[in-house]
Amino acid sequence: MANTVITIGRSYGSGGRTMAKMLAKKLGINCYDREILRMASDDSGINEALFGQADEKLNKSSLFGIVKKNPYKGGVIGPESADFVSDDNLFNYQAKIIKELAKTESCIIIGRAADYVLRDDPNVIRLFCYAPKDDCVKRVMEADGLDAKEAAKKIEKIDKFRADYYHYYTGGEWNDARNYNLCLDTTSMSYEQLIEIVETFIRVYHR
Repeated sequence: MANTVITIGRSYGSGGRTMAKMLAKKLGINCYDREILRMASDDSGINEALFGQADEKLNKSSLFGIVKKNPYKGGVIGPESADFVSDDNLFNYQAKIIKELAKTESCIIIGRAADYVLRDDPNVIRLFCYAPKDDCVKRVMEADGLDAKEAAKKIEKIDKFRADYYHYYTGGEWNDARNYNLCLDTTSMSYEQLIEIVETFIRVYHR
């Protein structure tokens, strides 16, 4: 039987990461998020800090607004190139790890445009988690100790970064339902009920 590989995109404050961790535990499989940065570092020999710094640098800059999109086409740039530690190649190495994980084990992969990276794999299930703005604000207020205005501002900033990042590396729209097999409103029911829906979907999908 093919591996069960689930990619999860999520709006900030939707609880998508929490659901991913709970789903992985229920299914008895690994869930990968920032662990992919360490794995990409081990594979490439590039310092792990550079992968994290790339995320932070892109998050704080207007790069995506001034540079045309550069959809991922596969492959990595070797260490002999001046572009070896470029932001694009750091993404390439993360994509390489994502592909290797999908080939070797059942797992859940959070973010990092994994749905696009694995777009040619017929066994991958692509989920997107979202929630109404007010619910996202409440979650972020509780989690980060912010007031409503600060929480709303943080959500707007992070969701914009995720949308720009996705568009730059895929050419597509991050929150377009057509990119996913299943979109879930995380406030429509409990996490446990949402996980039951996903489990049923997995059984039907792999039938």
